[in-house]
Amino acid sequence: MTRPAGDFDYERHGAAYSARRRTDPVIASYVHAALGSARTVLNVGAGAGSYEPDDRRVVAVEPSAAMRAQRSTQLAPAIAARAEHLPFADDAFDGAMATITVHQWPDADGGLREMRRVARGPVVILTFDGAAMGDFWLAEYAPEFIAAESPRYPTIDAIAAALGGRAQITAIPVPLACADGFVEAYYGRPEALLDPAVRSAQSAWGFVERAAEERGMRRLADDLASGAWDGRHGRLRTQPQYIGSLRLVVAIP
Repeated sequence: MTRPAGDFDYERHGAAYSARRRTDPVIASYVHAALGSARTVLNVGAGAGSYEPDDRRVVAVEPSAAMRAQRSTQLAPAIAARAEHLPFADDAFDGAMATITVHQWPDADGGLREMRRVARGPVVILTFDGAAMGDFWLAEYAPEFIAAESPRYPTIDAIAAALGGRAQITAIPVPLACADGFVEAYYGRPEALLDPAVRSAQSAWGFVERAAEERGMRRLADDLASGAWDGRHGRLRTQPQYIGSLRLVVAIP
């Protein structure tokens, strides 16, 4: 596949993604529990393999060659395919999962319906609620980031509707030392967002004009230096968990 499969070009910009976007054990515990007794699991939009359980048979699908190349040698190679056209028979798997990926699919509704088609058990989607993103403190510094990021995400209701069946929706707590470097993972470690390498593993910055990104980071750096950030948000530095926009949608047929 030579063209990007989604709205972000991982072939050009995703070469070092796995260095920052790793499995967080707290979040993984929710994902794996939601898979229930499923022994065979399809992971769609699998990327470098984060959150894949190691005690089940996992088949991974990932359209980006750059992301497939970053998979650990302990994981099975991923199949080059897209969510909208899964090359499997109906009910081929006990369950299916997709973690922080549905917002990048050109046809999220079609991809979710495909997941439902090939899974006879639970379909587990880890995603963000775009409507809740504006509550995060980064909105004070880079409103352009929130404006670019929140519309990318299908609504939680739309995800549940596409999957059908009975949906369970859970707000997932983000731990203070979260290993998965999405933006809210740094809720209590704001200095990290000043690092361009950290931001390069957060695809939404690719939709923000460089001038707006730099302006927001200057504001943040100034407030950290002056103590203004800590005056407003310093409690987050020791808060063990943060309930933000991270959601787990579990659809039971």
